[in-house]
Amino acid sequence: MRFSGKVCLVTGGGSGIGRAAAERLASEGGRIVVADIDEAGGQETVARISAAGGEAIFVRTDVGDADDVRRAVDRAARWHGRLDVVVNDAGMMTFDPVVTLSVDDWDRVLRVNLRSVFLFSQHALPHLRGGAIVNVSSVHAHETTANVSAYAASKGGMEAFTRALSRECVDRKVRVNCVAPGAVDTPLLWSNPNVKSGAEKVEGAIGRPEDIAAAIAFLAADEARFITGTTLVVDGGRLDIL
Repeated sequence: MRFSGKVCLVTGGGSGIGRAAAERLASEGGRIVVADIDEAGGQETVARISAAGGEAIFVRTDVGDADDVRRAVDRAARWHGRLDVVVNDAGMMTFDPVVTLSVDDWDRVLRVNLRSVFLFSQHALPHLRGGAIVNVSSVHAHETTANVSAYAASKGGMEAFTRALSRECVDRKVRVNCVAPGAVDTPLLWSNPNVKSGAEKVEGAIGRPEDIAAAIAFLAADEARFITGTTLVVDGGRLDIL
C-alpha cells in the first residue's frame, strides 16, 4: 500500500497506459483523480477503480488548455486537502511525412504531448510537498520511424523538460522522472500505419499497459526517493536489439 492516503492525478487515464496506471496506484491505496477529455473512458476508469474497492473521481480536462488544467489540479488538491503524485500520460500521434504535415497537426501533437506536461507541472508544483511527477515518454525519443516527427519531437522535448524541471524541484523535495515505453498493446499502437504495414517491427516485443504502470508506480513511490531527472526505458529490450 505504497500510496495509502495519497492523492494521485493521472492524465489520459481514460484508456491504455493511463488507465492501467490509475488502477495500479489505486490498488496500492491511492486516491485517484482521472483527468481526460474522454468522459466515457474516464468515467469507466473511475467505475473500475470503485468496483475494486478504490477511490476515484473524474475531471473532464483538455490537457492543453491552461484554464482546464488549473481547474483539474485545484479540484485534485481540494479533494482531500493534498496532492502527492502527478502522472502525465495524455498523448496522441499523427502519421504524416514532414512535407505534408500541417502546422495545425504539428501544434496539436505538441499541445497534447508536451505543453500539457508543462501546464500540469506548473500548476501542481505549488500543491506538491514532496511526492513525484512521472511523465510518460516513448522510445521514439531515442529511436524512431518515418512519419511520426511531431510525436518523436514531443517526447524528446518531454525528456529534456523532465531533466530541467528535476533541477528546479530539488529544494521542493519533488522528484521528476520519465518512463519511456516501447510498443505496448493499446489502441494508439494499432492505429499506427507503420505498425500495420510492418515498417515498424513490434512482434515479440509488445508489452502490456500493466507493465508500464508498474514502472510508473515504482518511480512515484517513496522507494524511488533517490531517483530524479532520469528516464526509465521499459521496452522489452527494443532499443538494445535495434
